[in-house]
Amino acid sequence: MTAATDSGAAPAPPAYVLADVVRVTPLSPGMTRITLFSETLRGYPSTRVGDEYVRVHFPLESGELLVPEVDEDGDWHYPEGRYPHIQPYTIRRFDPDAGEADIDFVLHGHGRATRWASGARPGDRLLFGPPRSLYEAPAAAARQIFVTDATGLPALGRLLEQLDPATRAVAVVEIADASHRIPLTSPARLEVRWVAGRGNGVAPSAITEILRGLVIAPGTYVWVAGESRELRDARRYLRHERRLPGDWYKVIGYWTYKQEEWRQKYEALDPGVLAQLNDVWEATEDEELRRDLYEAGLERLGL
Repeated sequence: MTAATDSGAAPAPPAYVLADVVRVTPLSPGMTRITLFSETLRGYPSTRVGDEYVRVHFPLESGELLVPEVDEDGDWHYPEGRYPHIQPYTIRRFDPDAGEADIDFVLHGHGRATRWASGARPGDRLLFGPPRSLYEAPAAAARQIFVTDATGLPALGRLLEQLDPATRAVAVVEIADASHRIPLTSPARLEVRWVAGRGNGVAPSAITEILRGLVIAPGTYVWVAGESRELRDARRYLRHERRLPGDWYKVIGYWTYKQEEWRQKYEALDPGVLAQLNDVWEATEDEELRRDLYEAGLERLGL
């Protein structure tokens, strides 16, 4: 008997979630929370990991939300010439019983996603696919360090809430303005520091400076998130100066400053140059070495 006709087989997870905005909750002058509802979320295959994220498909500028066709291989297809803006966002809260998920949006004054979130109202709709997560602290990590800008706050908040009470944690967050602080709580022994007026598109990031000023003792896991190019130095510091093993740190680019300009430069590269750049992902099994090679290539190209 095939899975398709086996009445005891588990149903396949949905290809996507089409969700309705049910609540809009301002968190600070720089962040708002959008609560989404969908019956599909009751069976959603959440990773349950704190930095769980999804690729959100936004309505067109006209307000129309396109729904993709999904082929038998699971690939999504949109009408030619009508492709939505897509951007990854953290699931800040997931409640399958209620069929709800919260997504927190940074309101930095530019970009399609920010414009949508600034004007979102109950009844508006979003579409997103299956989740993914990157955080994976070793079981032996007795202490954890989290350093991020405002874009990492949703993941940070959920990660802190899920820490073991025996863990000691330090969280340092750079924000555009002191008024952008939001409450952070954890069952762990937690120290929170705020760095106002740095990063976030308003000034150079302080993340590498912050890392250099922290004690990273053996048994400490380090999680860092922020603007992709600013984090290259942070990752170099952890990998090459501190020589942390790859499974004891995670550095994640959550956004790119002037992303549209960066994308135009990237897409204008000679196809041969672009192929050579991307070939590094097949050059070695060592993920961190691949990142070394790729980031070095981007910097040589002015990206």
